[in-house]
Amino acid sequence: MHDHGHRRVLIVDDSPSFTDALSRLLTAEGFAVEVVHDSVGVVDAVARLVPDVVLLDVELPGGSGFDVCRGLKQNEATRLIPIVLLTGLVGREHRLAGIEAGADDFLTKPFDSSELTARVRSLSRLKRYTDELESAESVIVSLALTVEARDAYTEGHCDRLSNYAAALGQAIGLSADERSALRRGGLLHDVGKVGIPDALLLKQGRLTTDEYEIVKQHTVIGERLCSGLRSLAAVRPIIRQHHERLDGTGYPDGLKGSEVLLLAQIIGVVDAFDAMTTDRPYRASLGVARAIDELRRDAARGAMDPMLVETFVALVPGLLAAPPRTHSWGEGPVRLIEDRRRVIGELTHQL
Repeated sequence: MHDHGHRRVLIVDDSPSFTDALSRLLTAEGFAVEVVHDSVGVVDAVARLVPDVVLLDVELPGGSGFDVCRGLKQNEATRLIPIVLLTGLVGREHRLAGIEAGADDFLTKPFDSSELTARVRSLSRLKRYTDELESAESVIVSLALTVEARDAYTEGHCDRLSNYAAALGQAIGLSADERSALRRGGLLHDVGKVGIPDALLLKQGRLTTDEYEIVKQHTVIGERLCSGLRSLAAVRPIIRQHHERLDGTGYPDGLKGSEVLLLAQIIGVVDAFDAMTTDRPYRASLGVARAIDELRRDAARGAMDPMLVETFVALVPGLLAAPPRTHSWGEGPVRLIEDRRRVIGELTHQL
């Protein structure tokens, strides 16, 4: 028997004789197998089992396998689970329908048992790599939440920035991928502060020139922390550039104009607003009206994009009136992140 670390396979097919044979085959290969015989129970089974691979028949009682596949792929909590469509339909239109539904692979009945087990092994390895990647991301997010928990003044700052930035991105017509990068950028923009001493981050008075130079390094440290994750490739420039300004007065690289990426400019605008409208160790909140005036002054002197500032200003009343919205990073990692947020908060209060 091969060891696959008890990887889990969900078989969805209405034929008991077929599912029994398939279950025996995969169990002999070391997989844990569960069976559902209609489309109705698939969602509950996936939520309970969290399978590494789903083998899904196209023709099912209660609904089409294409529709089931589409639903799983549109759900953030299940979209990364590999789905193999099992079908006796061989027409080109059926394969196109499966591709449009998001299927990862096809097997035409009757199929070769060696081919099936090889594909399931391959897809289960892919899922394992995906899980490891999500775990690595959750560690990075945990670091960001650790930074937030060190300072009572910044509680909720990361979530607010995620929400503000995504709203601004949507208002100016950015794509779903770009808005996702903004949400992640809002969460991770200050992760590099994990490498900055508390004595500087929590200092009550103004920083000296030397102290400020140390704090400014959080942008570089944060980018390096995320450098090993390809999935954060779109977020790394946001982390490094969110304190850059269009007139070249920002840091760490003194970029100017179009050198500052649009997503970093967006985070820069909303970060400045949130910093000005919350209490900090070195000063009280400036208030919303004053913060808007300051943003407009920055736009007038060329440090920020006037279009971004005015679009955000128009959104502010609705954003402040809306209930807090926690970030979306995939249900599994989010549960882990929220658990770590709770533990970090508890530990912080004990220190």
